[in-house]
Amino acid sequence: MVLWIIIAVVVLLVVVLAAMYNGLVRLNVRADEAWSDITVQLKRRADLIPNLISTVQGYAKHESSVFEQVTAARAATVSAAGQGPAQAAKAEGDFQAAMKSLFAVAENYPDLKASQNFLDLQAQLTDTEDKIQASRRFYNGVVRDFNTKRKVFPTSIFASMLGFKQNKEFYEVDESQQAALQQAPEVKF
Repeated sequence: MVLWIIIAVVVLLVVVLAAMYNGLVRLNVRADEAWSDITVQLKRRADLIPNLISTVQGYAKHESSVFEQVTAARAATVSAAGQGPAQAAKAEGDFQAAMKSLFAVAENYPDLKASQNFLDLQAQLTDTEDKIQASRRFYNGVVRDFNTKRKVFPTSIFASMLGFKQNKEFYEVDESQQAALQQAPEVKF
């Protein structure tokens, strides 16, 4: 009888550990998938930017500094996407500020604002921005679930033994970048 109780306890312990491990693996894979979704959308947006710059350049040839800022911010965003959420969020803040400057320039050219090509690019960019926001929210939700599961009892006891030593990092824009995003761009002629 004692042997059966010991076997039952061991089997129960194995089942509980397997369930904890599988839950952590499932959330870890979902977080990686969500991060991949963000990078795909960032790449899509980065691919739209050269066309947008070309369109605006045709109307505003003397705004080269704005085009250089957007191009540099685009390159930084693409390279930062592979470096994790903190670096991607920083590059994203810089990119958003550069894009605000580009659209401020576009506001000064009525012919450009009426251009079908510009309007189509702007619509695609808006759609992509919406998808990036949705991807970020999904990623942060999965990271929240993973971090919560990793910290709750009894998983917290076994998580590091099961190979899950660290929490995942949220995709957050820091306060200084949020302030920069809310400032109106300065356009000089």
